[in-house]
Order: sequence, then structure tokens, then C-alpha cells
Amino acid sequence: MRIRLISAAALLFSLTAALAQVRPAAPVSAKDYEFTTVKENPVTSVKNQNRSGTCWCFSALSFLESEAIKNRNIKDENLYPDFSEMYVVRKAYADRAQKYVRLNGKLNMAAGSDFGDVFEVATAYGLVDQNAYSGMNYGYDLPVQGELDAVLKGYVDAVLKNPNRKLTPVWPKGFEGILDAYLGEVPERFSVNGVSYTPESYRNAYKLNMDDYVGLTSFTHHPFYTQFAIEVEDNWRWTPSWNVPLDEFMAIIDNAIENGYTVAWGGDVSEPGFTRDGLAILIDTEAKATSGSDQERWVGKADEQKPAEKKTVKEIEVTQENRQLWFDEKTSTDDHGMHLYGIAKDQNGTKYYLIKNSWGETGAYKGIWYMSENFCKGKTLNIVVNKKAIPANIKKKLGIN
Repeated sequence: MRIRLISAAALLFSLTAALAQVRPAAPVSAKDYEFTTVKENPVTSVKNQNRSGTCWCFSALSFLESEAIKNRNIKDENLYPDFSEMYVVRKAYADRAQKYVRLNGKLNMAAGSDFGDVFEVATAYGLVDQNAYSGMNYGYDLPVQGELDAVLKGYVDAVLKNPNRKLTPVWPKGFEGILDAYLGEVPERFSVNGVSYTPESYRNAYKLNMDDYVGLTSFTHHPFYTQFAIEVEDNWRWTPSWNVPLDEFMAIIDNAIENGYTVAWGGDVSEPGFTRDGLAILIDTEAKATSGSDQERWVGKADEQKPAEKKTVKEIEVTQENRQLWFDEKTSTDDHGMHLYGIAKDQNGTKYYLIKNSWGETGAYKGIWYMSENFCKGKTLNIVVNKKAIPANIKKKLGIN
């Protein structure tokens, strides 16, 4: 996701403040809404991806943490898992570098990626506890990865020039050396609550089988009930998603929440109704992005937000057709990945989804967003759910056991 899948894009670090476009004040305010929770499933604490394009990892790992909580029926929040995002990011960087070189640079070599990246890494390399591997080896408390991204890209581009006319077998070791310097060496074993683990045994201790997870989307440029790789540059592993009609797509989300599961959500947050203070409402107006942190890129800086008049707004009614049009004309883009874990209603009875973001405890709801059903229906590019969360009649159509 170019979190800007689904997504996170490389941040616009090279833009100066003078050149940055300022997003206009949000047309809606959290002060105008009162929410009542209808259903809420367990999630871990809100994290902060800060100045890194790694929302895809933060959101998918949050999803897996909820899966682990459910698998082991963990009731004590102090015992909730905290999986290391930078361990997964590091492994994904190394895999992508290999593919980038094999494809002669015809691949997106940047921070953004897709949910499938997390599941591939967890399958091949396991998972690590955050306390055992923070990835903060370069002098910051939170991720600031513009330099790292540039250095990694520069390295593989130098390798691609092939000055010896034959690649050496050691260039991957040099790439790993850069990762060691910035993120730290990966431990072969680590302890959590007095128990020693390898990355593989730690994953298995939470009964996490990546074959249990299914990606889904809803577009008409491919046949329904077939799989295709969503055509966005951050889907560099070409991870396929099942394609289902829009009403079934939304039914899967609702069925998951109602049955105690959560959803990894990837989609477009460039709409003006996606506000700084925790709202995501599908309003029909233009939006502009800004540079800086991942949060600032999509919703602007705190001091740029002007008070909105007290009001609620009408939303665009979403159909399969206008959803497809927005994707085709690129007004729905793979901006961000988040974690959908509950359902709420506002004071008018309008349905919303509870969304855990990865921008720290910001906004009116301390890092949680309320996303309207229409916004979710129109601006979601893809989701990942446990296959047990899919209604039986839809699983049958897909041939999923």
C-alpha cells in the first residue's frame, strides 16, 4: 500500500515545505458526531509508523495479533503479542531486492507494499517480538526511513549496472549489511515471558497458519469468483485476491466482525472526508495530499486544520459501477493500510466501522477512525480475512474449504 495493500508509498521526503500542497480544512468534524459501539473485537495498542511507508506491515501485523489473541483466547491485555514490524520490513526489503535485480529494475523498489508481503514473510521467516527486535538502530525512537530507503535503492541500482559484466554472489550480503547497520542484526533466538523462541516457533506458538488467510476485492475488470493480482505498483509480489460482487464483499466484512474476527483493510484515504480527527466519510469534493509524515501526507498538519461548521453531510451512494470507475480513473488509489475490528453507529443510526490506524494516538479517538459504510464500500481496494470468517455460501462459490 502506498499506505500509499494495500498500501504504503514512498513518502515525499524531497519536497520542501514551500512546495508542499496544503489540504483544505476537513468538511466534517468529529464534534458533529456521536458514536455508539455495536460490536468490537480485541486489538492490540495503537502503534506509530511515523515517517515510514510501512502501513501495510503495521496493519497486517495488527491483524495477525488479533488472530493470535483469538487463537489462544488471551484475556489479559498484558499478555497480548506485539510483533516486530521492522523484522518483517527487513525481510521484505531483502526479498524485494532479489526480485528487483532479477527483473532488471522493472519493479517498484520502495517502502510501500501489500498485505501479501507480511504473510509471505511470516511463512518463510516466522515472526519476532517487538522487544527482541525494534529495528531502531539508527538514532530515532520511531521509524524515519527516508535515508534507508534511498540507500537501499541506490545500492541495488549500482548492482544492476553490472560493472563486472557478471554479478557476484556477494551483493546480497552487502544489502544485508546495510540492513544490519540501520535496523540491527536479527536474533536467532529470543525470550518472551521466560520462554525461548526462534522466529518460526514464535509464530507457531500463536497457532498462526498463513494458509488460513484470504485476500478479497471487488472489481468488474476481472471475472467474479476468480483470483487476480490487483494492478498497483506496491503489489510487487503479485499477490492474488479473490474477486467477489460488492454486496458479497461487504457481507464478508460484516460476517467477520459479527463472528469475532477482524479485517486487514487497504484502500484510498485521499478523500477530504478522511479527516485528521478520526472520520472517514465519502464526501464528493476534491482532495490534495501534503508531504512529510505519512499522516501529514494524507490529512494535513494539525495547525492547518480550520474549525468546520457544526454539521453532518450526505454521502455518495456507492455502486459496483462507480466503484470501478474510481479505480479506472485513479481517483481510488492504494494509499493506506489499516485494521478494521468493529462496527458502530452514529447519532442518526448510520453504520460505521471501527478502524485502528498506525499514526500514533492522534485525533479525537486516539488513533481510531470511524469509517462510514459508504466510504468502506467505495474506497476499499482489498481486504484480508480468516477464511473461517467468510460466509459458507460465498466460500462455496470460491471453492475455499
